[in-house]
Amino acid sequence: MNPTLLMVDDDVELGTLMQEFFASQGVGLDLSHDGESGLARLAAGSYDLVLLDVMMPRLDGFAVLEQLRKTSNVPVLMLTARLESASRIRGLEGGADDYLPKPFEPMELMARVRAILRRSGGQAGLAEPYGLRVDPGARAANVDGRALELTSVEFDILEVMHRGAGRVVSRDEIAQRLYQRDATAFDRAIDVHVSHIRKKLEGSSAKILTVRGVGYQLSLPAAEG
Repeated sequence: MNPTLLMVDDDVELGTLMQEFFASQGVGLDLSHDGESGLARLAAGSYDLVLLDVMMPRLDGFAVLEQLRKTSNVPVLMLTARLESASRIRGLEGGADDYLPKPFEPMELMARVRAILRRSGGQAGLAEPYGLRVDPGARAANVDGRALELTSVEFDILEVMHRGAGRVVSRDEIAQRLYQRDATAFDRAIDVHVSHIRKKLEGSSAKILTVRGVGYQLSLPAAEG
């Protein structure tokens, strides 16, 4: 069976958009627009993962998480407009599995959901984008069931792109992962590594596009052609 998620967020429009997006990915998404009703739905039903907004009136996401963790170990991905590290740390120390700042790209959220479900054993029925699977724990990747022979650096780059599938991943973001600093005009090694990854993906539906002057994008099938 495909996984079912619950989104607890007072942004009604965002909830509707995410419900439509997850349906297109074969994932069911139920909605609650305040903390109290979210806790009630969690008590009455069985969910594979919870998307939990921090900034809600009356009962905020931290309070919901605190109450939820008294009775359930369901995976929780927190969503928030707050960028402070103290806020992120509070959520993670309170029992959240991951933390994604708003605004976010739907495909990045989808990639994070996949990663959490994979770790929690709730991956059944959830397809990977473009037939591409990246397993950070095993540092292994395959496309259409074919194992990719990647160097350590190539794997790191592909993992960054996979997490941000559908959005443009900047060269700075890649350089931070590889070198713990922003990219420079002389960092041609990144382009060479990306070229090698492209060749290893040939024949699959996974395509890496170059966005000149910005970075790279693991492309959505709908955007191809």
